[in-house]
Amino acid sequence: MSLGAGLVRTTCSTGGAPGAGVGTGSSSEGLLDLVYPRTQGAFLKVAQMVTLLIAFICVRSSLWTDYSAYSYFEVVTICDLIMILIFYLVHLFRFYRVLTCISWPLSELLHYLIGTLLLLIASIVAASKSYNQSGLVAGAIFGFIATFLCLASVWLSYKISCVTQSTDAAV
Repeated sequence: MSLGAGLVRTTCSTGGAPGAGVGTGSSSEGLLDLVYPRTQGAFLKVAQMVTLLIAFICVRSSLWTDYSAYSYFEVVTICDLIMILIFYLVHLFRFYRVLTCISWPLSELLHYLIGTLLLLIASIVAASKSYNQSGLVAGAIFGFIATFLCLASVWLSYKISCVTQSTDAAV
């Protein structure tokens, strides 16, 4: 019996993943995926985009007390919003079928991991530098909400299972 290293498998369970619309008739044909906007992953992406946009607008329209902290917050929120929009459009217009050289589930997972970490750091910095200014506090709160939604998207979209494999012959 071996107590060595195990195998980690990651599977994607998003509704717009390749092969998700197979067998649904008209949804598997054409350029536009009409089923994807009604999936759980699409609802989460739209909620993330809306909260990131609100956070950006709240910080952008308020008076700043520390320029570098809020510039970082603005850059992180707008870049995260643009990337989520790109992944939404990739699933909506089925670009994953055309651009097969890119592993879309892996690139989306990496985006969510890195983007969520940067968004969490930016929200903590924005909350600590807000000095009770309502617009900055609201921007930080919406940043935390967007961070939670990104974590929920990773949790619901990707299943990580650790499987231990034996290297010995059958006993």
